[in-house]
Amino acid sequence: MTSETIVRNLRILWRTDRIIAEVRLRHMLVSLGLKAFAALIVVFGLLMLELAGYFALVQVWSAIAAAAALGAINFLIAAIILTIAVKWRPGRELDLATEVHNSAIDALQAEAQSLQSQFSGFVQHPLAGLLPALIPPLITIIIRSLKKPGETARAKRE
Repeated sequence: MTSETIVRNLRILWRTDRIIAEVRLRHMLVSLGLKAFAALIVVFGLLMLELAGYFALVQVWSAIAAAAALGAINFLIAAIILTIAVKWRPGRELDLATEVHNSAIDALQAEAQSLQSQFSGFVQHPLAGLLPALIPPLITIIIRSLKKPGETARAKRE
């Protein structure tokens, strides 16, 4: 209800949004790093294995069969690494940050509904809030106005 709680909830919301963004960014960077690492392995490591395997298989099989077998093995290794990169998920910190974020949103919504009900009550009955403050001055004005005609009548008699 107070502005302090609203500011506190907004700070919590801002901090949790920042934590969620950092966790998601870290997740994307790790995933991208794993995918880049997989690509590096595919390009450099397997190039050397390709060459060695090709020379070994050419002695046993034909050149075409050796190249096809090595290509299939390359695709299999790349698929395994990409599967690991895709299935990696962030830890519990994202769940915790999301939970705190949702509770801050709920608290802000409750504060907004409270303020809205107070404001709608004031708009529907604007004199209800002003009436207690206006009663004492109105009573003194009425009393003075009642005294004035009596005083003017006395002044005329004298």
